[in-house]
Amino acid sequence: MSFTIDRGLFKLDFTDHHAVLGIPVNADEKEVRKRYLKIARRLHPDSCKAGTEAEKKLANQLLSKLVNPAYEQLSQTSRDYIVSLGHMGRRLAVEKEKGKIPVASEAAKQLARAGASLDFAYKSAVQNIASKQYESLDQVSDKIAEISELNLVYLMLKGSKGESIKQEGKAGTTNPEPARSKPPSPPPKPEPQLDSTASRVPEYIRRAEGYMVKNNFASAVLELREALKLDQTNSNGHSLLGIAYLKQNQMAMAKVHLNKALQLNPRDERAIKAKQYLEKLIEKNGSTKPANSSKQPQSKPPENPSTSKGLFRNPFKKN
Repeated sequence: MSFTIDRGLFKLDFTDHHAVLGIPVNADEKEVRKRYLKIARRLHPDSCKAGTEAEKKLANQLLSKLVNPAYEQLSQTSRDYIVSLGHMGRRLAVEKEKGKIPVASEAAKQLARAGASLDFAYKSAVQNIASKQYESLDQVSDKIAEISELNLVYLMLKGSKGESIKQEGKAGTTNPEPARSKPPSPPPKPEPQLDSTASRVPEYIRRAEGYMVKNNFASAVLELREALKLDQTNSNGHSLLGIAYLKQNQMAMAKVHLNKALQLNPRDERAIKAKQYLEKLIEKNGSTKPANSSKQPQSKPPENPSTSKGLFRNPFKKN
């Protein structure tokens, strides 16, 4: 199933990850994480309260094809993506002068008339729509489109004023200019920070293991992603993240992290076993797509990893 959204920033061939999560374009990492976790709990198969199998399937599709990729992008705090928002604002400002920025929602039209209270009006409008964004699954695409129209208007008005988008809690902007009058000061010595950072990685991994024991894989993914943001060469983190994705039947993501774990540590027995299990699932399903996204009925669904023997009974034992 594909989700087609042709309003707001999507209409300009820009994937609006902020609209998918229902957060302002200047949201910080903490807000991104908090919102993702809330949505994931609503849509994840283990906690979804949908009344029918069709609704549960739709919830899983929304999670795997829209929500997870959005969090994947925004949790990385990619400078390129943030800078692209600034470029988009300037582009929209030019289009505004030509009268080429149509919006359909009343909320976006009202925001365009907000004047001096733009920032407050924008944040309030986004929060109002986001509070109901994933309540009715068949209306999620429309809600995303409405929020994306708000984002479009906000970026357009900021761009027309020559203002950049400041991420909440940070002094940086979307289009910082390098200092020309004097060279930047030497960066502080990183050794103490590296020691502190390294000590935090095992904490994230331990919490992730606790979540996985309770079959709360969405929360485990959050913890493991935080660990890998601090240490991208942690084979244990990649191995566990691959298993967490595999348990959620997200085989493509599982394959990426299991391969990375084995690249970092070819003798990681847990990753080896998980990779072997993944290859069997792929062979059965004929692809790396989640099994429940297939349009063909499955007479014999692939074995759930949580019921398998050995590694998948306790994902934290290496042998």
